Amino acid sequence: MQSIYNTLTRSKEALQPLVPGRVSMYVCGPTVYDFFHVGNARTFTVFDMVYRWLTASGYEVNYARNVTDIDDKIIERANQNGEPIDALTERMTAAMHEDFDRLKLLRPSHEPRATRHIEGMLDIIRMLEEKGIAYRAPNGDVYYAVRAFEGYGKLSRKNPDDLRSGERVPVDTNKRDPLDFALWKAAKPHEPQWPSIFGGGRPGWHIECSAMCRAVLGERIDIHGGGWDLQFPHHENEIAQSEGALGHAFVNVWMHAAFLNFDAEKMSKSLGNFFTAREVLNKLNPVRGGEEVRFFLLRGHYRSEINYTWEALTDAANSLMGLYRVLKDVPPIDAAIDWNHPFAARFKTAMEDDFDTPAAYTVLYELRDEVRKSGSGELAGLLRAL
Repeated sequence: MQSIYNTLTRSKEALQPLVPGRVSMYVCGPTVYDFFHVGNARTFTVFDMVYRWLTASGYEVNYARNVTDIDDKIIERANQNGEPIDALTERMTAAMHEDFDRLKLLRPSHEPRATRHIEGMLDIIRMLEEKGIAYRAPNGDVYYAVRAFEGYGKLSRKNPDDLRSGERVPVDTNKRDPLDFALWKAAKPHEPQWPSIFGGGRPGWHIECSAMCRAVLGERIDIHGGGWDLQFPHHENEIAQSEGALGHAFVNVWMHAAFLNFDAEKMSKSLGNFFTAREVLNKLNPVRGGEEVRFFLLRGHYRSEINYTWEALTDAANSLMGLYRVLKDVPPIDAAIDWNHPFAARFKTAMEDDFDTPAAYTVLYELRDEVRKSGSGELAGLLRAL
């Protein structure tokens, strides 16, 4: 049975889908103001692996990965470029798809875009206001009242009383409490805006995912994923919004992929220590490069930090080529995998233990060595299938 580490409970749990045989999964996707970096690529590759494995395990997976196409960074970059916001986001979304394809990422079942779900966002904000959890500020913004939601901080293990104003949350005199966050931002000159009962404006970042997830997957889902850094405030705020509005649990299992580091420091655009996935891919073989990057990103367990170096990437590429050389004369086999075979059973056990790709890779290496020694066509076929 599939077990998954649930960030909410800090423990491994057996996957128990809301609907037997079907899994709903939402993953926070990129903000399309620039090329995504290779640290982001780790998160997207991890959840592509999860999608593939659950599907291979017989589940019908309804997978949504959103596109954030309106936020402060997008507005700022479009202004810097002197181009319309729509032109920027369309161009960067196309580039995103190109790089996803090079990384061999499967297209999700749904790819909702924030600007196409404004009404859904406004509906949630309206419900929150009716319940007294959201309020209209003097400046025209609408804020979420954090202390009105019991259990705020349960995902990130942060106590609201311990969070200091100005540390992670900017001070804003329009808020009743420094911890409150924007659900709706009043219209400003030269910014995109939509009409609403709260006045013209645009959504806050956090409300976007609550609305898109509800629209494409429903009010309660099996798995919600993203990078480790999204636990707070983004995913904490998603819980507060969705559960505050709907009055019931939002997500059964929260999954978070650990950081990809560079020089032992988290890779991020804010720190300026990043390489875009496109930069990395452009340095590699155009045919195999995407698979080499995937192989590198999945060699470490998704909950363990890994360090990016060119040497580490090259080593992963060489290991992958070692597998390919064994298989170069082995044709594809359409037959189903015999999961009772010792090697296959060990591979499955590893993957069912919270997607333990390092242990699964070890099985592949041992199977490769056995194929080299025995020349067995049966084992070679199993290696290719796995």
